[in-house]
Amino acid sequence: MRSLSGIIVIVFLVACKPEGRYDERKIFRYNDYAGVSSLDPAFSRTQSNIWVCNQIYNGLVQMDRDLNVQPCLASSWTVSEDGKTYRFRLRNDVYFHRNACFKDSTRKLVAKDVVYSFERLRSKELAAPGSWVFNKVDAFKAEGDTVVEIVLKEPFTPFLGILSMKYCSVIAPEAVAYYGADFRENPVGTGPFYKRLWVEKEKLVLRRNMAYFEKDSVENALPYLESVAISFIPDKQS
Repeated sequence: MRSLSGIIVIVFLVACKPEGRYDERKIFRYNDYAGVSSLDPAFSRTQSNIWVCNQIYNGLVQMDRDLNVQPCLASSWTVSEDGKTYRFRLRNDVYFHRNACFKDSTRKLVAKDVVYSFERLRSKELAAPGSWVFNKVDAFKAEGDTVVEIVLKEPFTPFLGILSMKYCSVIAPEAVAYYGADFRENPVGTGPFYKRLWVEKEKLVLRRNMAYFEKDSVENALPYLESVAISFIPDKQS
C-alpha cells in the first residue's frame, strides 16, 4: 500500500510540474568528473576551469578553429615597427553581465577595465598561476575609453597568441571590490553565458547572456544555447 501511495504522489507531482521556461533542446549538459575549483580566470589553469571561464569571459583576442588569432573585445589592433608596442581598439557594444555589483544593472566595457584585469593578473598579491603570461610586458595604458596600449620589454612574436589564453580575460573591477575573496564563485565578465548557480562538487549552471555582442555569419545572435548544465560526478561509471 505504501508503494502504491508513493507512485500516486510521484505521478501527481510530475503531472503538476510547471512547464519549463527553457527549451530542453537548447540546454547543453555534460559531466566533469575533475570538478571546477574557481571561476576566476586568473586561476584557469586546469582544463575544467578553462572550459567554464571560456563561456563567462572574453579577452582582447581569440583563436579560431585553425588557431588563427581573431578579434574579440578588440575590433582591431596595430603593432609598432619595432614589435614592442601593441595598440588595441575596443568594440563599443560590449557590456558586462547584469550583477549586484552594478546594483543589478550593467555598464559598458572600457579600456581601463582591460588594464585593471591585466595588472591584477600579474600582481604579486594575487599570486595567480597565470601571471607569467605578462613577464615580457613593460606597461599597460588606457587611452580614453576605447584604446589599450601594451608595451613590451622586447619584441615577442607569440604575444598575440598568449593574449587569447583565458588568463587574459577581462573582468569587472566592481565585482572584485564587491565580492572580495568570493569573486572566485561570483564571476562577472562579458561572455556568452553568466553564472546562475554553482554548488561546488555538485552542479554548475550557466545561463545565456541576452546582451552578448557576437553574432554568426548571417547576423544571428549568439549563443544559440539557452543554458549549460554541468554535473560533477567523480565516478566515471556512474
